[in-house]
Amino acid sequence: MKEGFRQSMAWLHNWSGLIVGWVLFFVFLTGTTGYFDDEITRWMQPERPLASIAPPMTPAAGVAKAQAYLARTAPEAPRWSIDLPGGRGQTAWTVSWPRPDRPGSSHRPERRARGDHGEGRQMRMLFDPVAGSGTPLPSRADARDTSGGVGLYRLHYRLHYVSQANAILIVGACTMLMLLAIVSGIITHKKIFKDFFTFRPAKGQRSWLDMHNVISVCALPFFLMITYTGLMFFMYAYMPAAMNLTYGLERQWDNDGYSNPLNPRANAQFMSGPERGAERGEDRRGRPRGAAILQESGTAAPLADLSSMVTRAETLWGQGTVESLIVENPGKSRARVTISRFPRGLTADAGDRMRFDGVTAALIERAPPRGRGTWQVQDSMIALHEGLFAGPVLRWLYFASGLLGCAMVGTGLILWTVKRRQKQINAGRSDYGFRLVECLNIAAIIGMPLGIAAYFWANRLLPAPLETRAAWEMHSLFIAIGMVLFWAAVRPPRKAWTEGLCLCAAAYALLPPLNALTTDRHLGITVPAGDWGLAGFDLTVAGIGLALAIAARRVAARSRSDVRGAR
Repeated sequence: MKEGFRQSMAWLHNWSGLIVGWVLFFVFLTGTTGYFDDEITRWMQPERPLASIAPPMTPAAGVAKAQAYLARTAPEAPRWSIDLPGGRGQTAWTVSWPRPDRPGSSHRPERRARGDHGEGRQMRMLFDPVAGSGTPLPSRADARDTSGGVGLYRLHYRLHYVSQANAILIVGACTMLMLLAIVSGIITHKKIFKDFFTFRPAKGQRSWLDMHNVISVCALPFFLMITYTGLMFFMYAYMPAAMNLTYGLERQWDNDGYSNPLNPRANAQFMSGPERGAERGEDRRGRPRGAAILQESGTAAPLADLSSMVTRAETLWGQGTVESLIVENPGKSRARVTISRFPRGLTADAGDRMRFDGVTAALIERAPPRGRGTWQVQDSMIALHEGLFAGPVLRWLYFASGLLGCAMVGTGLILWTVKRRQKQINAGRSDYGFRLVECLNIAAIIGMPLGIAAYFWANRLLPAPLETRAAWEMHSLFIAIGMVLFWAAVRPPRKAWTEGLCLCAAAYALLPPLNALTTDRHLGITVPAGDWGLAGFDLTVAGIGLALAIAARRVAARSRSDVRGAR
């Protein structure tokens, strides 16, 4: 430990960042992909249809057409769902009802994990409100098996090849050390904001330090937020005393971030209105669960005009705010209609809901905002971490900030070796510890992006009927990382950096041509169709490939310059 407070903080910053830097790089990289997990999953399932653009029509008129269509097509269904365009990935009208041949299809689970849309249990139709007709939509279960974007997203807290409970503890320990490294870094750099405007290229160690400082300050609020809120997400796993004291040591819950009783999203005592109905046998929307729907459906009775309910909801909420309608027991005296609005603000579940009598169209209940300050604080923190509330621009800012997080960790790891390389050269040998750090740096900074590219390549090259293809997609990611680690161990460091960057650049740049050769969801189709979710994926990986190619060229030029200088 160094003498002096600032020197001690510098020592703490260096070592707390190094010992977990490789895990943090992996967490940042895979977590950043989560901001576009739906788009990645769509690209990895090319069998799914292109996005459709809804024709212009008022919500009330479109709902009236949808009601008529559902009355003709699914008159005996226990529930109808009507989803209006406007949400993320929802560019068209869709209607759905439970598949009669699927057990348990009469109700939805109380909460599904991220990425599970329950499509296998629903008959979903792409609805044309102008023609009043529907076209069957293939479910995700009908497409090729893949972990998709959700699989990458889950890696940043579940890791792989270890139990989920252990992974959460490992990531939590690394996150705590990262928070320590950020705070100690702020203390160390007393001129941190002045350094933000200082960058001296081609100065060796000084350049790497300047780059590390600029990147760190540029997104410092994001780094503090994402680290602290990440700890809050699984705080009950890190500090279980309160939960054990309340519920007893014999009670155990899954560490999935949602179902634990200390998470207010799953605990009814934090909720109000229909949310508390979970204790009365109702689901999250205040609807009877399972068999209760069938038992309480009542006698035959005509369903009221749904468009009038939509008009009333828009009168209170504003035009274009209705997200969906759920009709329970249509055509029965106990029919109930739940209208939900698009989420506002941070929390994804904060949108109001209205519940109407399906026969008289009378307003039965309007859910108040979810209640206590405890819930609001914790749920806001979790929402900030997930970023699900973000629109397109803010989501790209999240993505860019996540990449800056990767760059911050990566430049810090490289700086550690740059500061010590001259000492190794002067000694005429390379210490085992130094060489190990250098190899791990290459495996992390090059191997992990290459592994994600390999994940995408495997999705296109593995046979679609392969039963274990989702598992082998994930295996390919870690095989690529292992190969880069081996390459770094047997090649000179400078050559390993250059060759690894070239390979990584090629892997990303060639993904769009590979996509064009193996599917009909390439840029020549997606751009004219206006499906910018799929087209954006191809354009983004092509841009990443170009950036990596530029980096490879500069590293190669720097290596040649250093070799000439040594002569």
